[in-house]
Amino acid sequence: MSTHVRHDAPVMDPRVAPPFPTAALPILQNAQLRKNVAHATDVIQTKRSLLIAEKKDWQELRSAAAAIRAHVLANLDTYLEQFESSCSAAGGTVHWARDAAEARSIIIDILREENATEVIKIKTMTSAEIQLNPALEAAGIHAIETDLAELILQLGDDEPSHIVVPALHVNRRQVCEIFARRMGLPDLADDPQALTAAARSYLRQKFLSVPTAISGANFLIAETGSVAIVESEGNGRMCLTLPRTLITLAGIEKVLPRYGDLEVLLQVLARSATGERMNPYTSLWSGVTPGDGPRRFHVVLLDNGRSEILGRNVERQTLQCIRCAACLNACPVYRQTGGHAYGSPYAGPIGAILTPQLERMHHAQSLPYASSLCGACYEVCPVKINIPEVLIELRAQLVDQERTQPARWFDPMYLGMKAANLAFASAGRFRIAQRLGRLGLRFFTAKDGWIHRLPSLGARWTMSRDLRSLPDQTFREWWSARESGRRKEAK
Repeated sequence: MSTHVRHDAPVMDPRVAPPFPTAALPILQNAQLRKNVAHATDVIQTKRSLLIAEKKDWQELRSAAAAIRAHVLANLDTYLEQFESSCSAAGGTVHWARDAAEARSIIIDILREENATEVIKIKTMTSAEIQLNPALEAAGIHAIETDLAELILQLGDDEPSHIVVPALHVNRRQVCEIFARRMGLPDLADDPQALTAAARSYLRQKFLSVPTAISGANFLIAETGSVAIVESEGNGRMCLTLPRTLITLAGIEKVLPRYGDLEVLLQVLARSATGERMNPYTSLWSGVTPGDGPRRFHVVLLDNGRSEILGRNVERQTLQCIRCAACLNACPVYRQTGGHAYGSPYAGPIGAILTPQLERMHHAQSLPYASSLCGACYEVCPVKINIPEVLIELRAQLVDQERTQPARWFDPMYLGMKAANLAFASAGRFRIAQRLGRLGLRFFTAKDGWIHRLPSLGARWTMSRDLRSLPDQTFREWWSARESGRRKEAK
């Protein structure tokens, strides 16, 4: 069996990505990828469950984390201004970007001032949101991913499929093939030590020679103007301390009021994300310090639709997310499809609500339906985002959008829903509809009492499940007949 990763790289730009059902279909037929995803999510789930069980105040921690994030969103303007003031006082430069294009332009202008031809990157999911790498390449600047998983994907011409473990769909043999081919190491063994040594040797040269870096941020601290990043490999520490110029790109919702808030959020983040009591590396930095670390430090605060989300009561909770990906690991849909089917850097349940909103509901419209609404994501979320509630709200908005489109006026599904609405509005019409349905379904009911195949729109239901035929008598009819019989007996 070939160990090559897929070369038909998935499309992760929601503006051009295919709808979720179309993208998911070939993945469901890829047994190796599904096996890789199931194994990785099972491992993380098991570790998380063990660590949460030992934390007796876990629910209190969740409540505290949710309260901090909700308070931030209710006072976001105040804390962003405080962060800008504190960061500037510490020697940093804060830029404000209204959208993806403006953020790309700011970053490229800074890199051009540095005469940069290469830039190293760490922890920058937000850069994927704004499609930064293609823009850098177009500007003649080569981006080098330094997270091990991101490096695997970059060298393999692949895309992330998980928020915390971007390469969880790639197994060890596939990693070996990629490194051997792209690093010129034909004799590379596929054991973990050899693979990490190869990555370390490859990246070490970049850390020591590239003078510019781009980072994301787990949190911004308004009180001190600090930026916090947690990671597991140490590449973050190298990226954040060795370059001459550091650019941090962060969404505006990442701010926290106080340094002390990290005490709560770092506990829930590490346990929920990787099943650890604490991340191996936690880096915090504030502005610039002569003789220590970068000499120039920029923070680009990205809006890109977040202000509009903030203004809506139900959807606002989306911005409480701390990108732990616990909802992905618990989601029965994600566990079958992996992340590529979502067509966005943000996969899984959180991606299903965040991406359409960032796209102002013009793209990624199939994602709110990529859920069974089982509620597993809500149960595991460390900041208590009610994802099913937001999914239902987004579905309602999409239906409202579609309802006004002339193409939907004669759509069989919409006509069927209008007919159902008419029948359900009247007890008499509902009884007539039941009788007609009972008569009509007899033509499709097998001898075992089940309907195995329906025509037209009904085929979508029977394609994957059987349907029991309507009973000969409803409960109301049975009750009415029984009462009528009693009255006759009484006479």
